[in-house]
Amino acid sequence: MTIKIAESDEEILACYPALAQLRPHIEEHELLDRVRDQEKENYRLAFDRDESQVLVVAGFRIADSLAWGRFLYVDDLVTCGMQRSLGYGQAMMDWLLEQATEAKCDSFHLDSGVKRHAAHRFYLRNRMLISSHHFSLNLRK
Repeated sequence: MTIKIAESDEEILACYPALAQLRPHIEEHELLDRVRDQEKENYRLAFDRDESQVLVVAGFRIADSLAWGRFLYVDDLVTCGMQRSLGYGQAMMDWLLEQATEAKCDSFHLDSGVKRHAAHRFYLRNRMLISSHHFSLNLRK
């Protein structure tokens, strides 16, 4: 596996089919502008692909907070449907943890939807703890 950061417009757009599985509310024509806007806040999109498609993608950022100190936060993590359970998600998780270690992060965080049970099993296998409840309020209808 060769995980790399999506830098070009083409690389970002190639991640769309995978990201759409996790973020179906985002339309393809929106993706590039949204990623470029988030890059201003240290967001990065990492991916691995074969000859025909992106297999796994992760959106993440490194930041600092009073609550967590320096941390790596995973905004998005998805392996393409037919590629699940083949080790791509684990390789991405290992790569993300390596990035956090290299950046001298104190912690590693992500949120996961309450109904994503298979993802929760994966995170628990990776020694992650369910450490809080995440509350949200939609402000736009």
